[in-house]
Amino acid sequence: MFTHPHLLALLLSGSILTGCTVGPDYRPPDVALTSPFLGQEHVHLRQVQRQADLAVWWAAFDDPLLTRFISLALEQNLDIAQAVSRVTQSRAALRYADAALLPAGGLSASAARARQSLETPLGQVLNATPGYDRNGSLYEANLGASWEIDVFGGLQRGREASRAAYQASAAGAVATRLAVAAQTADVYVTIRGLQTRLSIAKQQADTRRQLLALVRLQYEKGIAAELQINQADAALTQVEAQIPALQASLDSAMNALDVLLGARPGTYRTELTTAAPVPVAPGLTQSGSPAEMIRRRPDLIVAERRLAAANARIGMAISEYYPKFSLAALLGSATTMGTGNLFSGAASQAQGVLGLRWRLFDFGRVDAQIAVARGQESEVLAAYRLAVLRAAEDVENAFSTLLNREAQVAILMRGESSLARARANASAAYQAGALSLIEVLDADSNLLQMRDGKAQAQTEVARAAIASFRALGGGWDASQASRTPLPDTLSTNHQRE
Repeated sequence: MFTHPHLLALLLSGSILTGCTVGPDYRPPDVALTSPFLGQEHVHLRQVQRQADLAVWWAAFDDPLLTRFISLALEQNLDIAQAVSRVTQSRAALRYADAALLPAGGLSASAARARQSLETPLGQVLNATPGYDRNGSLYEANLGASWEIDVFGGLQRGREASRAAYQASAAGAVATRLAVAAQTADVYVTIRGLQTRLSIAKQQADTRRQLLALVRLQYEKGIAAELQINQADAALTQVEAQIPALQASLDSAMNALDVLLGARPGTYRTELTTAAPVPVAPGLTQSGSPAEMIRRRPDLIVAERRLAAANARIGMAISEYYPKFSLAALLGSATTMGTGNLFSGAASQAQGVLGLRWRLFDFGRVDAQIAVARGQESEVLAAYRLAVLRAAEDVENAFSTLLNREAQVAILMRGESSLARARANASAAYQAGALSLIEVLDADSNLLQMRDGKAQAQTEVARAAIASFRALGGGWDASQASRTPLPDTLSTNHQRE
């Protein structure tokens, strides 16, 4: 077929040795995140009792039950189970892509017995042949091998795409684990906050009942007006109405926690029956530039690896411009004389094939395939840049919420202290006969309202700390992971050959 076989052999050998791979080589994109986050300095200057190791940040909350629930969630959560299954699938796809670069071989064998019809034109002709036997047998055994020579790197680009897709899947599984850990901690903190608020609401209701009883007693003695009874009763009703709403929210949070733990709602409720304070948020030890702080986020690794896969698929499409060469060989035996002669020298057969496939007159479709691949890469690049911006937004929002909620707690604590002193003064004045019990109960009610606001703010502080750990990609040892690092700078150009 070829007039210059030596030239062809030289071309094949040179291409294989030099590793000619068409298409753009991947260059990670750059993203400009150089200036510090707005609240970064203040977050690291927080006065806290403990500093969190970002890899296991939940341990710094110093709450054994929280740590236990997160451990159970990481073992039992069904979202994580789905993510692990996706990693298994992508790993299999990578093995398939690796195998495409290697020769393929197979063994085949057959034994056939046939009887020719004498009523067909062929049977009539053969029957007229002297000595013709209409019964026949065929025995065959062959060992075959084939190999597509990846001269221009199309298969290599396919392997690159599969490897990047596998890495994206693995990072996605890590992202799922981190999300589940953060969600579990968030729900747990919410439960503790609701339990605290529910206890305060019940105390508030008791105080309002005592107040209503006193007003009724004064009304019966002609000291208080009916209006005061109605006002006291309305205040009691307002507080009592909060209790079912808080209880419903608490039930929903407990059910959500059970589902996160991969269990039927109600499974772990008994472990949460005893109320406990909202765990105190630890400090953040992670520092550095914004890019260094968020480079460990697995969702960014997912976006970057998807971009690498899209880049490799451009090379796969471009390789269709070039010819495809393949080698095939067959070694075996075939006979019609019975199995005893199958492995005799006369029954041996062999074949060698050099194949060529070239879409020489199909370049219009190849052009379209390349355009599609480049368009997909542009889409994934935009998605990557958006993921970086959203990651920065997550960190900024979490830091802002953490700092402002802590400021709110400080203000409420000052208010609580003032109301506690006011309540003590009212109690002393009541003991001295200068104030009525109604005024003491009013002071109690005001103090409990302030404590309810503080409990809400403390819950939000803990939730904001959890959101900060999640935004920074906390929850895994990124330094030990095999991954592509996030660059420190970002330019608008996406470099490629």
